[in-house]
Amino acid sequence: MKLDILAFGAHPDDVELGCGATIAKEISNGKKVGIVDLTRGELGTRGSAELRDEEAANSAKILGVSVRENLGFADGFFTNDKEHQLEIIKMIRKYQPEIVLCNAVDDRHIDHPKGSQLVSDACFLSGLIKIPTVLNGVSQEKWRPKNVYHYIQWKNITPDFVVDVSGFIDVKVASVLAYSSQFYDPTSKEPETPITSKNFTDSISYRANDLGRLIGVEHAEGFTSERYVAVENLDKLI
Repeated sequence: MKLDILAFGAHPDDVELGCGATIAKEISNGKKVGIVDLTRGELGTRGSAELRDEEAANSAKILGVSVRENLGFADGFFTNDKEHQLEIIKMIRKYQPEIVLCNAVDDRHIDHPKGSQLVSDACFLSGLIKIPTVLNGVSQEKWRPKNVYHYIQWKNITPDFVVDVSGFIDVKVASVLAYSSQFYDPTSKEPETPITSKNFTDSISYRANDLGRLIGVEHAEGFTSERYVAVENLDKLI
């Protein structure tokens, strides 16, 4: 299956938090989008890997993505090496996306910048014909995405561009809250974490609202780019 966009996240819920509204908007415009989670989030303070698997599946249905896979890398301990790069290359060549979305280039959680660089490196390597990969017994053709964009997570990184996601924030919030074990729940007896506060849950909307304010729309999501962002002409700017 060829996809238009393939979004990678170090943990289940990274993609939803970072670019869930953008994905929902692209799908509504007829694009085929997939998600690949690098780990099962097994080191998360709350819940379990098995529960996160269920939550990720439910969230994928809410967003309407065409496919979701999990590579089963070790949460907290995966590295940017040949072994891990090859597994990501297989996913890129399998789905042949034009655009790859991945973790923030810098963030509070160590897996986020690690995952960001790992996926970025794999996107380049995937285009090299002399790196052979085989998936399900079939040799794969080389493939390099046209663009790699990094969504923004905990830290307020200045975006290189923003996407107007007005009308899609409710889908994003619903996809995030599908991970009920991870976020604000006043009845939970489990330990508190930086993402279990009501303020964090509220930030999903108010951060998008603030970015939207800055460009004159209701809501927006920001991204950083690995190359100059170009427009066809000035009429394409909003």
